[in-house]
Amino acid sequence: MDSTQPSPGSVTLQLVDGVSLLHPDDQVFVAMLDGWRNQQLARNLGFATVERRVDVVRAFTAYTNTFPWQWSAQLVDEWLGDLRSVRQLRRSTLRNYQTAVRLFCDFLTDPNYGWAAECERRFGTHPVQVVHEWNTAVHVQAAEGDPRKRALTLDELEAFFDAADDRVARIRKLGRKGWLPAYRDAVLFKVAYGYGLRRNEARMLDTADFGRNPHAPEFGSRGVCNVRFGKAMKGSPPKRRTVLTVWGWTVEVLAEWTEEIRPMLARPGNDALWPSERVARVGLQQMDARFAATRDELGLDRALDFHSLRRSYVTHLIEDGWDPLFVQQQAGHEHASTTAIYSCVSSDFRTRTLRQALDKTMKTALAAGERKR
Repeated sequence: MDSTQPSPGSVTLQLVDGVSLLHPDDQVFVAMLDGWRNQQLARNLGFATVERRVDVVRAFTAYTNTFPWQWSAQLVDEWLGDLRSVRQLRRSTLRNYQTAVRLFCDFLTDPNYGWAAECERRFGTHPVQVVHEWNTAVHVQAAEGDPRKRALTLDELEAFFDAADDRVARIRKLGRKGWLPAYRDAVLFKVAYGYGLRRNEARMLDTADFGRNPHAPEFGSRGVCNVRFGKAMKGSPPKRRTVLTVWGWTVEVLAEWTEEIRPMLARPGNDALWPSERVARVGLQQMDARFAATRDELGLDRALDFHSLRRSYVTHLIEDGWDPLFVQQQAGHEHASTTAIYSCVSSDFRTRTLRQALDKTMKTALAAGERKR
């Protein structure tokens, strides 16, 4: 970028110099939000991330009934206290709200963008940073998710898949055409578990995203799953990774779906692996709703969600003795500590591991005693 040109989001790009404003308070605030939006987009942040942050700032402004050049740390305290006591938001959500307001204040108080000087000229005051270390929660743990979130046990997983299959049979027996979406959902759950996929990773799969693994020819043309819409990091594009097929049953359900059932649901030219009746691709809310319906039908813990399939994948591979580094690469985790958070190994697995270690220690000690004798 040319250093002589104003930065994206600066006041000179959002407000025309010398033009009187009919409603200066409202118009300057709107210009601030537009400038902040442009500044974030210039950093290649996702549109959804940018809009969520802008919505948080709007919500804080509406709650305080003040504009950014009138904000104070006390207003932040009152707002966050209300969110926690009345709306009972989770800690991670509150921290995201705090971060959004802090970043907005950083933007406004940065002299490179000129908003502080503009507010001083128009309103006789200027915005300041109102989110500090001493009035916000500190992120001290690696994992702060809902502690009720966990993997499904093997029995729960089998019951879940059976319930999804039974729903297909019930609908088809009644002669209703809704059995096709039900069949799609049942296979989607199995594939998401079979490859340890996140929601959007599973949703965005196309039929062409599977290929051969030369080191595992028994899986045929579905020995590899190419994930193209992995979780993005810090403004980067979606992260790609390759997940190897580890279970033969995954290939079987995929083959039956793509070759026999999917052509009856997908429109010509639609390559989405999970087509919908009205749109090209099934939606995230629809995936969540169908998972929740099957979960509730079985009376499982309501804290279990679609992501529990991914937790189950990591957990079951670890319990079956797969190498932790392999599991980490399959899941697409940057650090092994993240994989450790996902793995919810059962007490039986821990008991077996302890028993094996103790037996090995005892065997080594006995062998050493024999050598001495």
